[in-house]
Amino acid sequence: MDRPTSVDFHFDIMCPYAFQTSLWMREVRDRTGLEVRWRFFSLEEVNRVEGKKHPWERDWAYGWSMMRVGARLRRDDPALLDAWYEAAGSALHVDGRKPHDPSVARELLAELDLDPGLVDEAIADETTHDEVHAEHDAVLAVGGWGVPTLIFADGQALFGPVIVDPPTGEAAERLWDLVLGWREFPHLYELQRPKRREDIALIAETFRPYLDARDWQSVANPTP
Repeated sequence: MDRPTSVDFHFDIMCPYAFQTSLWMREVRDRTGLEVRWRFFSLEEVNRVEGKKHPWERDWAYGWSMMRVGARLRRDDPALLDAWYEAAGSALHVDGRKPHDPSVARELLAELDLDPGLVDEAIADETTHDEVHAEHDAVLAVGGWGVPTLIFADGQALFGPVIVDPPTGEAAERLWDLVLGWREFPHLYELQRPKRREDIALIAETFRPYLDARDWQSVANPTP
């Protein structure tokens, strides 16, 4: 199969697995010239408990609102969304800060030499809902249910790779080659490594900043 020159990487800033995979994806991009288009997906919505408000019905909705800020930034320059995801993701998943708090979100924009008022501008603009919603629905349309999800130009979609120690250098490219190999087999749906006790411990340690900073109870509906 032809090697893709671009890929849509769907993420939710709240997801620690997607953040780890995004670090690897940036390494692949920098080493190969791959165009990575950052796209949204809402874990709040896909795992919403019946009777609870949709994230777009709330004044501020954790991951959804952070992605609305990203949508506003992308209108000026896609590179700003890239920087926003990296900054907000690092704040939550590495430093244990709370980018889902509007005041912290404003601080992060200031640290990027951007106007902190863009947080309020994004939330006041109803059309940022539309952008997040459309990209969330794009994942659902291909049968997706979570992040990270990669969607290729030929319409194929893959969930993952799910990693907690993103490879760098040549190893990052080898993993990319393995991922691309899946595209040759459109009916290969799943290959999963069982998690040993030490794997669970590694995941818990890697996710400690996120676990300490989150202000929500995680809900994960069964996958198809």
